[in-house]
Amino acid sequence: MILLLIVLLLFGAKRLPEIGGSLGKGMREFKGALMGEDEHKPTAPAPELVTPTPVATPEPPVSTTAPDQHNTV
Repeated sequence: MILLLIVLLLFGAKRLPEIGGSLGKGMREFKGALMGEDEHKPTAPAPELVTPTPVATPEPPVSTTAPDQHNTV
């Protein structure tokens, strides 16, 4: 109460609403900075998640020949 009276005497009744408005704006900006919000930055819509289409991998060639057998003499 005493603090309000001192502010009223220092600044006058005409400037109190202006001071209160700028104090409130400063508090909102401070709170926004703590929360990680930015008023001046336009909010972009969240990017859509796109599921990648699977890519077919080629299968290794199949050998039709029999494995080499060691000939012993």
